[in-house]
Amino acid sequence: MTDFKPHPDLPPPITEVGVIGWLRRNLFSDWLNTGLTLLAIYLIYIMIPPLLDWALIKADWVGDSREACNSGGACWVFVNVRFNTFMYGFYPEAEQWRVNLVYGSLFLLMIPLFLKQFVYKVWLGGFILFVFPILAFVLLGGGVFGLEPIETTKWGGLTLTLILAGIGCVAALPLGVVLALGRRATNMPIVKSICVVFIEFWRGVPLITVLFMSSVMLPLFLPEGVTFDKLMRALIGITLFQSAYMAEVVRGGLQAIPSGQYEAADAMGFGYWKKMGLIILPQALKIVIPGIVNTFIALFKDTTLVLIIGLLELLGMVQNALNDPNWLGYSTEGYVFTALMFWIFCFGMSRYSQQLERKLHTGHKRR
Repeated sequence: MTDFKPHPDLPPPITEVGVIGWLRRNLFSDWLNTGLTLLAIYLIYIMIPPLLDWALIKADWVGDSREACNSGGACWVFVNVRFNTFMYGFYPEAEQWRVNLVYGSLFLLMIPLFLKQFVYKVWLGGFILFVFPILAFVLLGGGVFGLEPIETTKWGGLTLTLILAGIGCVAALPLGVVLALGRRATNMPIVKSICVVFIEFWRGVPLITVLFMSSVMLPLFLPEGVTFDKLMRALIGITLFQSAYMAEVVRGGLQAIPSGQYEAADAMGFGYWKKMGLIILPQALKIVIPGIVNTFIALFKDTTLVLIIGLLELLGMVQNALNDPNWLGYSTEGYVFTALMFWIFCFGMSRYSQQLERKLHTGHKRR
């Protein structure tokens, strides 16, 4: 009797692995997917080559006037000539080093936060969140230490967009956390009622209305002779509006924490703030990172609404430049440039949040 010798395993069919296998599974798995894939290929074929031809191949890049744009493609000369205005608004050119110093300092301060060996991340993060914005505002505004005062009406372009979005995010997050905790404070009905009314009020009005009220109506209620900077009014309105949405995002995270975590903190004898600060909030904020970043991205894009109160952020500066008779007819290039800048920042925030989720993942991820 001969011994049984099993045949060695055969390799999988070539149509099931590699590139061919991926194409069969994802693009040509059935007749519907095959039809949609062919339709998508056709749309790419008729759209992408003309777009590349207009945006890159036939585009004009160098020059100082519209006479340089004669090739029939995109006129990036318009963006090149107006680039300084798009970045700094009407900020005096001789003082633009102050803007560069603020963003350069912020960039250098944030580098240690990404280093594992750096042990003072909490203190540095607190400095960046709560102290640095004040120093930056003083440096940009001037009027002290021999710095030339620069009115906020001259701030604009991408600088103003980042200021509105940055300060709005930094201020809205802690206020939203406080409101979320207040809304869940069942043992303090007055505090809970105030938080509920605040959140529902600000969620019930559009941001454009808040900006209009802060710019036009609020000065009417101030005592005679009392003035309030328009940019500061817009920042306060944006912060209050955004904190209401942030509170609901954080509340969702708090509700997702199992009751056992609360009971465990109580069993260890923790007080309310210690329990929230060390046990509950870190887990809740980690769970709602996508929602928080989604709110930040929405705020970044909503900064364009300040145009209605006369503040010219990036989109406003582009529209202002398009009114120049020397550059009429180049709105497409201006809007494409604006869209690209917004996409870079929003995509960067999205990718960073995903990286942060993977880094902090400790068991709450659900497949």
